[in-house]
Amino acid sequence: MFEEFSIRDAEIEDLPVIVDIYNSTIPSRMVTADLEPVSVETREPWFNEHTPTFRPLWVVETNGRICAWVSFQSFYGRPAYNHTAEISIYIHHDFRGRKLGKYLIQKSIDACPKLDIKTLLGFIFGHNEPSTKLFLSFGFEKWAHFPNVAELDGVERDLLIFGKRIG
Repeated sequence: MFEEFSIRDAEIEDLPVIVDIYNSTIPSRMVTADLEPVSVETREPWFNEHTPTFRPLWVVETNGRICAWVSFQSFYGRPAYNHTAEISIYIHHDFRGRKLGKYLIQKSIDACPKLDIKTLLGFIFGHNEPSTKLFLSFGFEKWAHFPNVAELDGVERDLLIFGKRIG
């Protein structure tokens, strides 16, 4: 069965589901450096940093249910880097393995000219092979390797930064 996904700009009412999807990834120690669940209240400032025309936050729906989200974040927070953005993709566990990540990376790349983004970045733990393979399959290259900069449950982990020039 083919699922139809739609993407729209997130609204504040979506934040509890966004947070739930994010928190569901914490126990795996594969995706985020947060070690404990975050609250909706602590994520409100992050939510408010996004705008549809500069640094969007998208939710992905199928059959009226939010199943994933994508955020564009500014890199380094200085004006000279305004044409560079980090993308983050979080998929609800019920929807992983359905090629949704590929769909969302392509949609993100396609949106870059309209968002005036010339460089996309992905920050990925070195042991997160599925995400590494996903980004590499879209022509991202490993631009940085930070060995043992994160500690997850007593295990030191590497951070990799993947980059892609757009257009």
